[in-house]
Amino acid sequence: MQRLKLFIPLAVFAVLALLFWRGLYLDPSEMPSSRLGDPVPAFSLRTVRDADVRITEDIFQGEVSLLNVWGTWCAACRIEHPFLVELAEQGMPIYGVNYKDPQISDAQQWLERLHDPYRLSVVDQDGRLGMDLGVFGAPETYVVDKQGIIRYRHVGVVDQRVWDEKLGPLVEQLRGE
Repeated sequence: MQRLKLFIPLAVFAVLALLFWRGLYLDPSEMPSSRLGDPVPAFSLRTVRDADVRITEDIFQGEVSLLNVWGTWCAACRIEHPFLVELAEQGMPIYGVNYKDPQISDAQQWLERLHDPYRLSVVDQDGRLGMDLGVFGAPETYVVDKQGIIRYRHVGVVDQRVWDEKLGPLVEQLRGE
């Protein structure tokens, strides 16, 4: 029995080492979402451009679009922003969720200064829509089909490689359905 107790720390170490080793090969952008296959959660939020205008999830009906979660406090959002502007200029419908910005004026100035790729961007100051979507942080981008169903979630920066390898082919497939 005494010898068995000596092997317990070794067994615990081996299990932890195996878990850490496995974690080295996980792709953080492939984080699963419980929302895949579900409609965009119900919401009624004001827009960044006009506080008197309220938008609901109905904007996702009729065409394949992207839903991009962003914030002015997010350094990675600044990196991906020029590519989103390019996509919008090519006709890709993109809707934004301004996530947890303390001041709406910051978001308005950001979009004026860096160009606005969003058809509409809603204000999610308290993070409720983000929580309903399962957002871990920004940026996160969702592909939404013509019926308003979330079909894919990308965590991290959307750039040319991500578009070419993941989002673009899925968007084309969904447009063809």
